[in-house]
Amino acid sequence: MLFEWFVSLRFLRAGKTQTLLIFVGVAFGVAVMVFVGALIDGLQANLIRQTLSAQPHVIVRPPERDPRDASAKTDALQALRVEKAVQHTATIDQWQVVEQIVRSVPGVTATAPTVAGSAFVSKGSISRSVALRGVDPTTYIQIIPIDQKIRRGSFRLVGTEAVIGTELAKDLGVSVGDKLRMVSTEGRDEIVSISGVFDIGNKDLNQRWVFVSIRSAQTLLELPGSVSTIEAKVNDVFRADWVASQAAARTGLDADSWMKLNAQLLIALKSQSSSSYMIQFFVMLTVMLGIASVLVVSVVQKSKEIGILKATGTTTRSITKIFMIQGAMVGIVGSLLGSLVGTGLSLLFASLAKNSDGSPTFPVDLGPTRFALAFGVALTVGLLAAVAPARRAASLDPAKVIRYG
Repeated sequence: MLFEWFVSLRFLRAGKTQTLLIFVGVAFGVAVMVFVGALIDGLQANLIRQTLSAQPHVIVRPPERDPRDASAKTDALQALRVEKAVQHTATIDQWQVVEQIVRSVPGVTATAPTVAGSAFVSKGSISRSVALRGVDPTTYIQIIPIDQKIRRGSFRLVGTEAVIGTELAKDLGVSVGDKLRMVSTEGRDEIVSISGVFDIGNKDLNQRWVFVSIRSAQTLLELPGSVSTIEAKVNDVFRADWVASQAAARTGLDADSWMKLNAQLLIALKSQSSSSYMIQFFVMLTVMLGIASVLVVSVVQKSKEIGILKATGTTTRSITKIFMIQGAMVGIVGSLLGSLVGTGLSLLFASLAKNSDGSPTFPVDLGPTRFALAFGVALTVGLLAAVAPARRAASLDPAKVIRYG
């Protein structure tokens, strides 16, 4: 084996220009593969992260049906009742039992009850329609980390305190410590004190969402002892559909995953991934053809040397190994150089533009799997590209090549 390595290195050194060009070609292909993959995967991960920053992974809600149908519950859930409230909003009664069942589904890491409804808030003569959300801050921040998005004050909901978005605060001209009058669509009203102002990164939600305690929401919406939904977080966001189906089967209620609610987004992401893979495929195909062509030229130029090797007893297997080793070396060195260049380009691109919070506008994903994949692809390409030249070299007639060169 040492002999084959020695001859391979000698052949590579003999054609320095060709060797340099093929290394550059492989490095370019790997760099494009790393850069395009890191950029697209980073953008996709960031888009999903932004989507889920204001949305639970799974939402369990009561079905819209007549309460007389509740008698058809399974044995495990006879203690649960889904009933229509006076204002015709479906609610979950005895929600603590439902929450316990949802929490028992494999993959669920956190749950939180919510009370949701419509209301109006006003300050002086200015009034705005809002989406009221009654939550328990302790459990809710495990679903959506609102506490990390607070710009002023804190995410505290004690008594009649409320937390509003930056856009709503701007519209009403209020800040932490100010009072607001809140009137629900049921006609109940309450004076609330602003304890915090959040910026969730979505203008519409910053303008519409108002958080209050569960008890305050139940009072305003006339839902004593009931909640609107049970929201859940899972450890694998791409298994949310399965978790939702399990939650629905175990509770007898409706359950939707973020994947179902964002179906168009997932279709777009899959199309984007397909385009990325297609680009990388053609880049590596071009690189493979380049490696093969250079090695074929090397066989032609080294025909006399190969003939001498065969005439001195070098086996066909050893000749084949010489060119396979060259292909492997080209793939390994090219992948290392390409990974460095691709990483540098990715980090440079990510640093060119920043969001208001300091995060990159174009984030990149440079996980170890990406480099392992690039290395494997480059090595495979190098070996495959060396197959044809190796066969050609092994088939040469030593007498003819020595005589005619």
